[in-house]
Amino acid sequence: MNKKFLGLGLAAVATLTLAACGSRTANNTSSSNTGEEPAIKAAIVTDVGGVDDRSFNQSAWEGLQAWGEEHGLSKDNGFTYFQSNSESEYVTNLDSAVSGGYNLVFGIGFALETAIGEAADNNPDTHFAIVDSVVADKDNVVSIGFADHEASYLAGVAAAKSTKTNHVGFIGGMEGVVIDRFEAGFVEGVKSVNPDIKITVDYAGSFVDAAKGQTIAAAQYAAGADIIFHASGGTGNGVFAAAKAINETTDEADKVWVIGVDRDQSEEGNYTSKDGKESNFVLASTIKEVGTSVHEIANQAIDGKFPGGEIVTFSLADQGVELAETNLSSEASEAVATAKKAIIDGEVKVPEAPEK
Repeated sequence: MNKKFLGLGLAAVATLTLAACGSRTANNTSSSNTGEEPAIKAAIVTDVGGVDDRSFNQSAWEGLQAWGEEHGLSKDNGFTYFQSNSESEYVTNLDSAVSGGYNLVFGIGFALETAIGEAADNNPDTHFAIVDSVVADKDNVVSIGFADHEASYLAGVAAAKSTKTNHVGFIGGMEGVVIDRFEAGFVEGVKSVNPDIKITVDYAGSFVDAAKGQTIAAAQYAAGADIIFHASGGTGNGVFAAAKAINETTDEADKVWVIGVDRDQSEEGNYTSKDGKESNFVLASTIKEVGTSVHEIANQAIDGKFPGGEIVTFSLADQGVELAETNLSSEASEAVATAKKAIIDGEVKVPEAPEK
């Protein structure tokens, strides 16, 4: 299997794609408007987080919608999503996508790895993509990965430069290879600034349990953490709820912070403090360009260049992952910029698995 890192920034890729797809867009628009079947019909099958999880799945759906609009398509006439409310629905939803005529199907999340592999074997003429996992040795499957540990390292640097209590927290959804990268990168980033900062690590055992996320976050804040980085999908909604509950009864100067994940989650941090000030408690967010990857792979499929059998990794160097600096101080921002350059230049090698 081929493995490659994208060497061209995703923003540039998107720009070039838009500039180069004039005739392609016209053809797809014509198909949509005349009722003809488009050459590529694309669908995503979500994991249990859903397309409104304000995180991973939502980013994928936004990317697919942008792709559909670019090509004059509409929901259910060129692109759609299949919502998985439990793991038992993965196979059924993949079957429904294929039987519905969708010839490019994305499995959003590592939990769909086995189901995607089986669907690819059963439907060799359909293109499949698995996000955040690898389905090896199948010419009709592209495996899409992200260097989450690199963005998480920057989050750790930001947290270490911003904490007032010298105590920060990490909350993961479910333990595994993917979330290991978030934890490892964050911990390493914190330690690179100050190895004496206390780091509390907890896992909720779920990506959809907001109540559990709120309970864990409240406990970490109560124990002295003033910044929590979550990599927990919909469970993270509870982390925001815990921070908001604290900050609404606290003076602005004493607020606690959240670092968001997968997309810019700054809107989740708006609140009014005890002293009546409109404010925001999102320090930063790690960005995973899931939507851009979906958009790009779908465009490659339209061009007849679907990268089947390959592992495509989106990294910090090509803007596949990033850190949105919502409320960083100038000192923290400068430290993040220095760390980012060091990673891109190869001076810093960020671990992908935490020390056990």
